[in-house]
Amino acid sequence: MSGGGADSIGTWLNDGKRYHPASNRWTALPDNGAPAVRREYTAVWTGSEMIVWGGWDGSVYFNDGAGYNPAANSWTAVATAGAPAARRLHTAVWTGSEMIVWGGGGDVGTPADGGGRYNPAGAGTWIAIPDTLANTPAARFDHTAVWTGSEMIVWGGMGGGGLNDGGRYNPSGTGSWTAIPNTLANTPSPRTTHTAVWTGSDMIVWGGVSDYGVTSQDSGRYNPATDTWTTLPTAGAPAARYLHTAVWTGSEMLVWGGVGSGWLNDGGRYSPSSNTWAAVTIAAAPAARYGHTAVWTSTEMLVWGGQGDAGCLDDTWSYTPGKVMFLYQKP
Repeated sequence: MSGGGADSIGTWLNDGKRYHPASNRWTALPDNGAPAVRREYTAVWTGSEMIVWGGWDGSVYFNDGAGYNPAANSWTAVATAGAPAARRLHTAVWTGSEMIVWGGGGDVGTPADGGGRYNPAGAGTWIAIPDTLANTPAARFDHTAVWTGSEMIVWGGMGGGGLNDGGRYNPSGTGSWTAIPNTLANTPSPRTTHTAVWTGSDMIVWGGVSDYGVTSQDSGRYNPATDTWTTLPTAGAPAARYLHTAVWTGSEMLVWGGVGSGWLNDGGRYSPSSNTWAAVTIAAAPAARYGHTAVWTSTEMLVWGGQGDAGCLDDTWSYTPGKVMFLYQKP
């Protein structure tokens, strides 16, 4: 599903569509009950609905949102009682029963280091994640977060400069943090607008840009069981970039697009089992772009939208590892 954001002439949006790959068809989302226009929000999939939360419209910051249920083709407002303070450029993960929101930039112009857990069951309820918990990571925005099955791992981003530390949040009981200091061996360099995927055992961090504007190709795999980093190889890796996308296929991380020495339309496939890269460079690839979205369907990566040479893009592409990319259609 796609929705929200802003177009190439600065119009703020709160419409969207859902795409069905088998029938190659787009279906419009209803306007009734949709969240107000915004960008830099988060969206998580619960297994039955997409929950949109937070963001801003260029002047107003939000701490509201709504859940979209494709089966009912309807929106349900997210409860605001007990919700975290309004913010953008935060992260959100789905635990199987709750959406965990953390960090971001607040409406007073400073990073936020608190958050909240939202349970959509019934009328919906929030549980606060205060910034006073022991080992809470420093306030930040434009970081990444992954869900491991038992913990949320937060890493990197921008605070008082670029960051390369983080923390593991366990929501059981009253909630607790375990620090991930930047003193661990093989810790990647500070960065923001990078990507992170969870493999089932490791969090893979790749790409991004430092607060000095230097793009990053050094990356790493973090294993929470051993609290260790392993450096990824650079041989065969894609060129350094940021504002790209990365998805986990079940055996590989697929990286594509973004900004490096110009806008890019190539990528790479990283296999943790062999610790090697394979190129994703195809003559029929989509136009170069950044700020696009990508999802893994269980058989293919779908790429949609983004910013290109001609402005905002609305084309849709599919990539199957080992095969070619091909155009689906515009919505």
